[in-house]
Amino acid sequence: MTTTYDLTPHLAQRTEFSPDSRLWVYVCDRELTEVESNVIQQELDLFCRQWTAHNLALKAAAEVFYQQFIFLMVDETSAGASGCSIDKSVHFLEQLGARMHVDFFERKRFAWVGEDDVFQFSTAPELAVQVQNQAIQATTRMANTLVQTKQDLADKWLVPFQQSWHRRIAGIKAKGV
Repeated sequence: MTTTYDLTPHLAQRTEFSPDSRLWVYVCDRELTEVESNVIQQELDLFCRQWTAHNLALKAAAEVFYQQFIFLMVDETSAGASGCSIDKSVHFLEQLGARMHVDFFERKRFAWVGEDDVFQFSTAPELAVQVQNQAIQATTRMANTLVQTKQDLADKWLVPFQQSWHRRIAGIKAKGV
């Protein structure tokens, strides 16, 4: 039996969070094991329950998605994330990554949805080759790791290559663009 993943993170459907909730997307430098994903999710849940800004509890949630992404979301309707609280989250992820031997700050790893509805990952040079070889075409759905709100996650998480910022990274046009 093959495991099928929903291609949109569950955080996008969390109705108790405002559509304007702030969102940060982190890409892992490798695929996590199921055990690692579960441990990291538990650590993220604990962090979110304890996360504060100026001694005010933040309404926060996190998700390990597809064993390769980390999503961190804060609903700022009752208390806003401050520079210091955002720094806390970054330090937490750096320390967690060091313990788990994974880099959550891999900015040069890109994802798209392949023909089999499974995320594929590549570096920038590999992405350019995929476009040149037409494995990625104008309508190929790209993971938009630049989404900044819960609403963006729901509406703009997967965008066609022809409309995505990935075109600049690939440096060439996709067939049909």
